[in-house]
Amino acid sequence: MPPPVPGDYQAPYGAPPLPPGMYYDPATGLTLPEGTLPAPVGRRIGAYFLSILLVIVTLVIEYIIWGLILWSKGTSPALRVLGMRAWDPVASRPATFWRMALRDVVGGIVQSILGGITGIVSFVLFAATREHRSIPDFVGGTVIIHDPNRLLG
Repeated sequence: MPPPVPGDYQAPYGAPPLPPGMYYDPATGLTLPEGTLPAPVGRRIGAYFLSILLVIVTLVIEYIIWGLILWSKGTSPALRVLGMRAWDPVASRPATFWRMALRDVVGGIVQSILGGITGIVSFVLFAATREHRSIPDFVGGTVIIHDPNRLLG
């Protein structure tokens, strides 16, 4: 699905006007930058499996260094390869380094505490919420968006 055309969506009735360069996505209830869209489910699942492959191929340490560099841009290696970013919906900007650290490190630990059980809970949350948020997304306060033209950097 192509990104929305500027002006396609307006703020919900009674809401304050949207900042310039932003649009309201009625499917998720989020205000997002024009030219982006909520990340599709298949792309998110692909990022999960791609991250496993990248960890193996880069021998872990290179993946960690690559990830630390990309966190400052609001993304991670697998998200970056697939053109996605973590978005802070409260601040209306890409996630900061510290929000990404919270999301990936603390959220990853919480998601893996009970192994398969919390992994399944995370997947159910991801599939059931309209913003498609997993446990790390809830911990980090982020949503994942697709930025096909890399407008956010």
